[in-house]
Amino acid sequence: MLRRLNFNLWYYARPPWDSGISPPELFDFIANHPAGRVIDLGCGTGTNVITLAQHGWQVTGIDFAPRAIQIAKHKTQKASVKAVLQVGDATNLKGIEGPFDLALDMGCFHGVENRAAYLTELDRILASGGYWLMYGFFKPDPSQTGRFDKLSASSGLAAADLDLILARGFRLLSRKDGWDKRERQSAWFLYQKP
Repeated sequence: MLRRLNFNLWYYARPPWDSGISPPELFDFIANHPAGRVIDLGCGTGTNVITLAQHGWQVTGIDFAPRAIQIAKHKTQKASVKAVLQVGDATNLKGIEGPFDLALDMGCFHGVENRAAYLTELDRILASGGYWLMYGFFKPDPSQTGRFDKLSASSGLAAADLDLILARGFRLLSRKDGWDKRERQSAWFLYQKP
């Protein structure tokens, strides 16, 4: 509950993760796949919702921060694009029905506590043959950083998370490793549902 409140409060300022720019990995996906239905899990203020809608996608965006959704609705209206935007939890997508051709996740999965529930919902709403484009940072290695706080313990991807994804039947099509602005190891993943 406190974590959700904290995220919501960030949106009264400018959260460090909200660059206002869609990443090149998303543009690459758009360029190589026909438009269809997409859900942006953890859509924040709607930057990628707008990009996708401008490229012909039917977009649904969810975020658990009401303030983020309020801003996203304002931004989509200003950009003259249509999208379904609602406050929601990626581990319990009440009222959201698929199938979606693409699920976009820029930093949601790596912060969710119940990743098994997230994957159950993703499997439920994603079309057979659908794609999951996911960006996340990895949990820091406490032996290298010298610290291991509570946030680090719950946020970030671990090898077990990637194994869980594969165990659920998602096929890894590509992985692009890098570093985020805070110098954390991160990666872009493109999975496909069988």
